[in-house]
Amino acid sequence: MVIRRVLAPRIDFGALRRELGLPEEFPSAAQREADEAAAAPLPAGIDDRTDVPFVTLDPVGSRDLDQAMQLSRRPGGGYRVRYAIADVAAHVRPGGALEEETWRRGQTVYLPDGNVPLHPHTLSEGAASLLPDVDRAAVVWTIDLDADGGTVAVELARARVRSRAKLDYPGVQAAADAGRLPEPIALLPELGTLLTARGLRRGAINLPLPEQDVEPDGDGWRLVLRAPVPMEEHNAQISLLTGMAAAEMMLAGRIGLVRTMPPPKPEAVQRLRAAAAPLGVAWPEGTGVGEVLAGLDPAQPRAAAFIDQAAELMRGAAYTAFDGERPEQPGHGGVAAAYAHVTAPLRRLADRYATEVCLALHTGRPVPDHVRAALPRLPEVMASTDRAAGAATRGAIELAEAVLLEHRVGETFDAAVLDVTAPSNGRPGRRPGGTVALDDPPVRARCTGELPLGDRIRVRLVTADPTTRTTLFTHP
Repeated sequence: MVIRRVLAPRIDFGALRRELGLPEEFPSAAQREADEAAAAPLPAGIDDRTDVPFVTLDPVGSRDLDQAMQLSRRPGGGYRVRYAIADVAAHVRPGGALEEETWRRGQTVYLPDGNVPLHPHTLSEGAASLLPDVDRAAVVWTIDLDADGGTVAVELARARVRSRAKLDYPGVQAAADAGRLPEPIALLPELGTLLTARGLRRGAINLPLPEQDVEPDGDGWRLVLRAPVPMEEHNAQISLLTGMAAAEMMLAGRIGLVRTMPPPKPEAVQRLRAAAAPLGVAWPEGTGVGEVLAGLDPAQPRAAAFIDQAAELMRGAAYTAFDGERPEQPGHGGVAAAYAHVTAPLRRLADRYATEVCLALHTGRPVPDHVRAALPRLPEVMASTDRAAGAATRGAIELAEAVLLEHRVGETFDAAVLDVTAPSNGRPGRRPGGTVALDDPPVRARCTGELPLGDRIRVRLVTADPTTRTTLFTHP
């Protein structure tokens, strides 16, 4: 599902960059180190896996390619997943100016007019990226699965790899629909479906909400609402599989960095169950939250409202570092398993260090001192940069929405009610209202008035201010 609307030709995202204090150019010493690393030969003594026909699969236009995969069947049954992850540590010298700058940035921040990269483009979109038809340094995970998708063996090693093709989601989905997937990922729909089913059985929760984004459109911009295509979801299962393998390795070794989130509280699940019947959502006895959500169509207003309510279950995500003792709560409630970030080191600082821990544990070597020292510092850095990245995404969308609608104040629109503000309980100044999603243009904003959750209504635009990035509707 894609809904688009062309925006005004000029939107200046510079004020948002300045407001968030996003860095601009890399310091000269950090840029110099990156350029030197990009020009250096690949590390000696690593495995040669250039015979493996890896391919990358990413959004259209991406050049910071962290992952490449190759899938095959195992003799006697089951699957073999080879997952090559860009070996960023091979290009970043411990204690150098580039490492210091990546700690300041934490992660790549994406804005419509260009990203604020974790690493200079000479690395992130050049020598460290798994671009096609060139040799690259990678950490290759080899994960063997049984016929039911259960992990039976995990190997990882530094290696030289060569991607055969740079694939994108729309193209691969079209190929899948036509039954013409490239051989390296021909098994992805089968394996992705199997892994998704395993996740649902263990209690995993995925919120199938369409993604709202701002994209270039000639000299202007367009606001886009897009549901992920099935191949995108299948691809995500390979990353989850690898992250779970990494977490188990680190927990067994009693050192590492995992991505944690408390399991949904029983009372929160009960509140969600109580909301199901009024919204027309079937919740058979014995069915988990994730299974209920997986069967919904987010294009339907009542289903979208239920999914929005389910987001309340997904709170408290964090990075948890440990050294010597396992964390008290090592699991991730959304994954319903222990999970770690290791598959996007070009874009996330934490992945580089977690990968180094896994490499050391797998080979029986001590974890390098600089990695061990980094672990306790990473949760705070990642939390603060997560907030900045989230604020950038929200701010860009809010600005685009306000620009799109600023000349339409007073008009009425069709909308679906996604969320309703809790009653004021007599508190002064708290007006009834909630969140609505317009049919066209694809805007999601606050609306005042008595709102019927999950229903379609007519709303009137009362505010659209690009200066404050505020959009407000009212009903009736």
